[in-house]
Amino acid sequence: MLTVIATIRSKKGAEDKVRRQLIGLVPPTRKEDGCIEYVLYQDQSDTSTLMVYENWESKAHLDAHMQTAHFKECFAVIEGMYELKVQLLSDVSHGGD
Repeated sequence: MLTVIATIRSKKGAEDKVRRQLIGLVPPTRKEDGCIEYVLYQDQSDTSTLMVYENWESKAHLDAHMQTAHFKECFAVIEGMYELKVQLLSDVSHGGD
């Protein structure tokens, strides 16, 4: 399993548009093959900051997600309106040394 934490900080004046686009990405993404969990959060103290918490069966499933029409359309609409930080995480607590 692969966990993704994506932090998206909207630029001033683009907060509503970025939020709407990312909310629209949730339902179709949750239906994708290999999607275990896909949740969008908003920072309570800074509404310009959103976080997507994702769990995928594999990196291949995540890669396929980023090639979908709904993913590409979302990020084309908000291009230049945000800053992005992505973390790809693996669970090392089960069976790791």
